[in-house]
Amino acid sequence: MTDRPVNETGMFSRSGFFDSKRASELVKMLNSNTDQDILTENLSKVADPDNALLLLVRISEKKNLDFLKSLENDESRLRLLHVLGSSNRLGEHLVNFPEDASIFLHEISFSKANTKEELITLFTTAAKSSRAHLVREYRKVLLGLAARDICSKWPLREVAAELADAADAILQSALEVSLNKNIDISKKFKLAIIAMGKAGGQELNYVSDVDVIFTAEPSPGFDEQSAISAATKVASEVMQYISVADDGGQIWEVDAALRPEGKAGALVRTVEQHVSYYQRWASTWEFQALLKARFSAGDIELGNKYLDQISPFVWQAANKENFVDEIQKMRKKVEENIDNRVGDRELKLAPGGLRDVEFAVQLLQLVHGRSDVMVRSSNTLQALDQLATWGYIGREDASTFSNAYTFLRTLEHRIQLQQLSRTHILPEEESELRKLGRSLGFMSESSNDLEKQWRKYQLEVRKIHERLFYRPLLNAVARLDAGSARLTISEATSRLNALGYKDPESALRHIESLTTGVSRRAVIQKTLLPVLLSWFADGPEPDMALLSFRRLSDALGSTPWFLRLLRDESAAAELMAKLLSSSRYATDLLMSAPEAVSMLGNLDELAPRTKEQYEIEMNAVIARYETAENIVSAARSFRRRELLRTATADLSGKLTTEQVGNVLSNVYAIVIKTALKAAILEIESERGKEVSTHMSIIAMGRFGGFELGYGSDADVLFVHEPKKDAEQQDAEKCALDIANRVRTLLMQPSTDPALEIDADLRPEGKNGPLVRTLDSYLSYYQKWSAPWEA
Repeated sequence: MTDRPVNETGMFSRSGFFDSKRASELVKMLNSNTDQDILTENLSKVADPDNALLLLVRISEKKNLDFLKSLENDESRLRLLHVLGSSNRLGEHLVNFPEDASIFLHEISFSKANTKEELITLFTTAAKSSRAHLVREYRKVLLGLAARDICSKWPLREVAAELADAADAILQSALEVSLNKNIDISKKFKLAIIAMGKAGGQELNYVSDVDVIFTAEPSPGFDEQSAISAATKVASEVMQYISVADDGGQIWEVDAALRPEGKAGALVRTVEQHVSYYQRWASTWEFQALLKARFSAGDIELGNKYLDQISPFVWQAANKENFVDEIQKMRKKVEENIDNRVGDRELKLAPGGLRDVEFAVQLLQLVHGRSDVMVRSSNTLQALDQLATWGYIGREDASTFSNAYTFLRTLEHRIQLQQLSRTHILPEEESELRKLGRSLGFMSESSNDLEKQWRKYQLEVRKIHERLFYRPLLNAVARLDAGSARLTISEATSRLNALGYKDPESALRHIESLTTGVSRRAVIQKTLLPVLLSWFADGPEPDMALLSFRRLSDALGSTPWFLRLLRDESAAAELMAKLLSSSRYATDLLMSAPEAVSMLGNLDELAPRTKEQYEIEMNAVIARYETAENIVSAARSFRRRELLRTATADLSGKLTTEQVGNVLSNVYAIVIKTALKAAILEIESERGKEVSTHMSIIAMGRFGGFELGYGSDADVLFVHEPKKDAEQQDAEKCALDIANRVRTLLMQPSTDPALEIDADLRPEGKNGPLVRTLDSYLSYYQKWSAPWEA
């Protein structure tokens, strides 16, 4: 190591060291020819340069040749330093076995992952020597994997899969040790080890319990009881061999608690005994757990037999009554049992954590996987890809979930690597957060940047989880039988008849039109239609509803939000189905402006607006448009929207009859008021001066009593009062022009419903003047009015 008598403490501080003075002293103790500048630059890139340097000094004191060579090669030195800076426990391993640093010199180890077959050969050979040798070889595999993970940014999927392969290989080597030890009884049975949980999904952590299930069957000529007894002895030894914390160190804990009846149940059962249990006694959570089942070690033929006979139970689980509710309750129970001392810093279980992603993905799989074999992967990230590809989750949501899950799992890995301890808690200490942040590439504001990224993903995950996990569509799909959940044309006719469609042939044509092809639109429609058909059939006119839905889909199908809304958002799909099948009037309103379906995605949008809100919106319309025709056209579109809002709220039971009449009367009033203003503005523009009279419109009949229905005319009286100094004849002409202009504007042909003004309740009915002054009205009612007019 070359000397450098400059301001070393400043250099070390800039390189990310906490204790610059100590770093300067440690560097001088290194027994290496590596230039100090190069070494310091390398250390500046690692998570914890202080600890990496300390471990480096401790290892160098052993004066091991392989270790010194690893320091002198640029690539191998970086690998070594990154591991030392990220894992104190692996660093301690190198202190004890410095020759294992040679793994960093092997370039081939960093260009590809170890295969399962290579790992089995490596570990079984080591286990024949001793358990301590096996543990050491496993640690060496972790050294290489950690270096690839941290230095080469090895994808999480590949890191987790290799850890799962290593677990399989450890189980296989431990099994062979026990079989060789019990050669006298091993011939009695065949034994298969089924990986469960993260091991089964090939998404294992650096430090994790490895969940397993054991299954066995007698060899020819041996009875079942003695075979199971012998297999149980071997299985127990496998668990003990791996889990024990002796001088060689614990590898990890083998956990067989996911077996039938848990820890109280038999450790080993035959496949038939497993089948019998799952047929009769299994709880919902046990089927969810079986989604991850995968052959791990032992007799592969027996393992495949187990999977072939058990897997169907997974995809029948959603047929159970209240299945979705049970899964949702399980998730809530997990959240309620989180240690309050940890709170939301629990990466695995807290809201917005890993379990939110996993529970949502697994629930979607269990519901839709019954009828769709394309979404049955046991791996969370792969399952997300499948669910997005086949339309069960939006691409954007899937991408956010995937990115968040990858980040959270990588963060979990970095936390566990430090001491090779099983933990999922994000530390609070700034110094620890800084190390973790640097290990993930946040080099400047390490702790702050890490905290921001974690909080961002936490919020995004929770938001998507609540939308997907509590999606009403899931309950509806789960209530369908498996054949109906994935609609095919051949199955549709009989189902349409059973549901009560009057014209199944026409309905079938609509279904074919909506689902034919491989577009994303067709894929999502295939998911939605089985449920929508049932919801349409709950109303009085399912055929009309399906036709209207096809027309709506044709109008909006190319927009990115329409089908996503129906699939993802609250009760939008069910509300739309109810509207289309129950009200021709509301359906016509919706078809005249299909984009209004977006309001169904937010139930708060169905709440009636206040008169003040109406005033503000209509004043903005008057200010925006120049012609009376455009102003009233916008006002009529506003009325159509509010009629649809009111009808939808009415159908969903959110409004009483009295409230409906009140809302409709307020809507009519603001539209007529806007038409009056527009008519006056237009006539003044034509005259080149102000109109010569004041004008008012009086609500009558059901309009005046706030009792309007959806198809009601507006009964009104027109009253005017000439302005001061105005000529009587001109004032009367202005008033009549205004009244006629209002009626014309509100009745012009349009895609929006006309608002018919009915002035027949005026004095003398249709034979009387359309507009009168206040004095004229008083005179008539005093002298000539009939009792009914009062």
